[in-house]
Amino acid sequence: MSGSLEQLLAHNAVFAELSQTQRALAAGRALRRHSPAGTFLTQYGDIWPFLFIVGAGAVDAVKESPDGRQLIVLTLAPGDLFWGLAFFNDGMQTPVALVAQDATDLYLWPRDALLPLLLETPRALWRLSQLMVMRMAQASQIVEGLAFQPVSGRLARFLLDQFAHAGEPSLERTLTLDEIAARIGSTREMVCRALYQFSDKNYIRITRTEFKLIDEGGLAEIARGS
Repeated sequence: MSGSLEQLLAHNAVFAELSQTQRALAAGRALRRHSPAGTFLTQYGDIWPFLFIVGAGAVDAVKESPDGRQLIVLTLAPGDLFWGLAFFNDGMQTPVALVAQDATDLYLWPRDALLPLLLETPRALWRLSQLMVMRMAQASQIVEGLAFQPVSGRLARFLLDQFAHAGEPSLERTLTLDEIAARIGSTREMVCRALYQFSDKNYIRITRTEFKLIDEGGLAEIARGS
């Protein structure tokens, strides 16, 4: 375990600032947790004083409304860092639930195990601060989208990002309508309605198994609110 974890740490912007000896110490102090798909790693409101790196799989950070609607605010892939607020401030509650999207391996550190190494290396703390600022900017974009952009615009942006990630104009339908709705802060009914509006305008073609991008410019105009 330690060899592969040390390699993972060496490629992470924060841990890469530590010396090889410090990374070896960090790897030795990590707690490994394997979680099957769908497992809650922590619930909203928990006091969870850990920082972790994803070793394998994926983790969703999820907000849930009182009526049960979900919003996936962030998805963490292998090599990504995340933390409970109580890692930095005693008693602070976690503002999201963390859910294993796939079978997932995490490496966790309680504060006392990792903080001494970080305090020895100001550049590592600076990298961690930069990551926090980036996450704050991402959260701000989500809030702006929910407040000012209609569902059709958020869905168009989501689809364009998915096509870009796939690197081709065909996108396999691996997500359900509920899962898409959770990623853009909407409902399955609104997502379904918007998808077929895009299809009627010939921006995309919808089949049982895939979305096909037909008019990227038209979809981009919807995403921009034009």
